[in-house]
Amino acid sequence: MQRRHRLLRRAAHRDRDAAGRPGLAQRHDPGEVEAETLAEYRGQFAYNLLDANYRAFAAEVAQINQWDDHEVRNNWYPGQILDDARYTEKNVDVLAARARQAFHEWVPIGDDRVYRTLSYGRHLDVFVLDMRTYKDLNDDNRYADPRRGLLGDRQRRWLIDGLSRSRATWKVIAADLPLGLVVPDGATAQEGVAQGDAGAPLGRELEFAEVLRTAQRRGVRGIVFVTADVHYTAAHSYDPARAAFKDFDPFWEFVSGPLNAGAFGPNVLDGTFGPRAEFVHAPPQANASPMEGFQHFGEIEIDGPSGDLTVRLRDARSAVLWSTTLRPERGPKQSLGAGSPHR
Repeated sequence: MQRRHRLLRRAAHRDRDAAGRPGLAQRHDPGEVEAETLAEYRGQFAYNLLDANYRAFAAEVAQINQWDDHEVRNNWYPGQILDDARYTEKNVDVLAARARQAFHEWVPIGDDRVYRTLSYGRHLDVFVLDMRTYKDLNDDNRYADPRRGLLGDRQRRWLIDGLSRSRATWKVIAADLPLGLVVPDGATAQEGVAQGDAGAPLGRELEFAEVLRTAQRRGVRGIVFVTADVHYTAAHSYDPARAAFKDFDPFWEFVSGPLNAGAFGPNVLDGTFGPRAEFVHAPPQANASPMEGFQHFGEIEIDGPSGDLTVRLRDARSAVLWSTTLRPERGPKQSLGAGSPHR
């Protein structure tokens, strides 16, 4: 266990170098063993604390934690009935209730509701999403029903209204699933927002089209997505000039992970919102061991006087693989920045 979370040791060191910077634990995977009882879910959180690097990270780095699929089981959704011999309890809603209790006991976030806004002065508001509790079932994700989705109506309205009211330079949306990457769940179902159809929004893309359209119409600027889930790191620029859906302003999405797990990717990009991969660091084969080096974390630093937002994507040694600096918007169009690889 002493070697298990060496990346976290380096991440904690980076945080000490920037005193006062809020930390963001984008995805909280409590453990690797299948759990189903409350005691087992609690045990997953306790297990991680056996590692000295993890304990040091938890003691030294402020965290914003999110509810994720691995709190319960991989790719779960409400109402799911399992066909899995490893489980005696097949009702995922029962498992989710136990896992949620353990999560709130071990990862106190100050509220029973996972989605929330955290403000850090004039330059930063963080919108933490819950893309699990209100999620619809994993199917082919090509429906036209606007009442379905990942967020649910209440959270969707909260996000739209919060973005509209925010006066922060940067509105960082912490999403536990990426916007433009196709994340399959088996042969035909989809786990995430996209489904690989590069045309007009379908399925779960509909609610994010509403968020982006409304933000544009209300003059909201400075939206940045940060996400994980797919077990590699990447930088995606989204531009309506490349998109099938045009009613939004350009923005960035930064993907980073995993902290200590098998590495995968890269996933296919869906063209609906016009993403382009500006940088990708992924293993040559699926489920690469953490010892092979494809472990990552991201770093965001905002300059106080200028409001410039710099993103650095780092590897397990803390080496910068790629970076870009975004400037606050002062004209009618958003500058996407250029980005630079680090050799």
